[in-house]
Amino acid sequence: MATTLPSKPTLTQRLSTHLYQRPKLVLALLLGPPLLWLGVVYVGSLLALMLQSFYRLDSFTGQVVREFTLDNYLQLFSASHIGIMLRTSLMAAIVTFCSIGLAFPLAYYMARYASARAKSWLYLLVLIPLWSSYLVRVYAWKLILAKEGVFTWFVNLLGLGGALDQLLAVPGIGGTSLSVSNLGIFIVFVYVWLPYMILPIQAALERVPKSLLEASADLGGRPAYTFRKVILPLALPGVIAGSIFTFSLTLGDFVVPSVIGNSSPFVGLAVYSYQGTAGNIPLAAALTFFPMLVMTIYLLVARKFGAFEAL
Repeated sequence: MATTLPSKPTLTQRLSTHLYQRPKLVLALLLGPPLLWLGVVYVGSLLALMLQSFYRLDSFTGQVVREFTLDNYLQLFSASHIGIMLRTSLMAAIVTFCSIGLAFPLAYYMARYASARAKSWLYLLVLIPLWSSYLVRVYAWKLILAKEGVFTWFVNLLGLGGALDQLLAVPGIGGTSLSVSNLGIFIVFVYVWLPYMILPIQAALERVPKSLLEASADLGGRPAYTFRKVILPLALPGVIAGSIFTFSLTLGDFVVPSVIGNSSPFVGLAVYSYQGTAGNIPLAAALTFFPMLVMTIYLLVARKFGAFEAL
């Protein structure tokens, strides 16, 4: 009786066996390219940017002089730059807190009360604005908030035109219209970044066990007490995770202040002006150190609250 010899393993089989026996090699092959890209393109560009901040711009030739100096960082302590940084930080904080107040009720309803069908529709409504161009949405809001826009027409229809004019007359808040005011910037920022707050909070609330809420009710806890002592602490990582998005994106954005805002500059707009209009790349690079420092501190605080678990 003839015996059949075992077939010789193919190259693919030998390669798969070789990789199966070496899991560390497989991990290196999978993570190597993205980590290399992240290290070279992302971290490398940040290091190059920080290196530029220690150079100076020759006021006569307009050329960057590659000599080590701290003059750019000393300029950040001028009254104008401090005002820009404080204005930007205050706007980012207000947008973040308002987004939390608007996002939490909707996220709670989606997580606790909405049916599967209703939840799908709510997800769709939250995500639909993200499908359109960011610039299109911002310019659309400029038309909506203009003096002849839909928003002003609706306010006048309700008989609140005088109250809107008084609000726009407040220094530091208003302007000739909502489309050229800090209030208009705030409205557009909240609209643009609100989905990034809703989704992390909703994900955190989904992980709150219903048994804890039932136990709190069985022990005599009122709804307000249950919310403060049970729901809010467990949802806090999602709130902080959402605030990371809204705060950081507001802190560095330059499109909304340039399209909607008035002459009051923000950090992102100032960096864009220094780099593009003035050609002062070293000062622009030094100014970017402020949002990087703020976000580093913010992320370290958020990490202590376990916010990364809800991302």
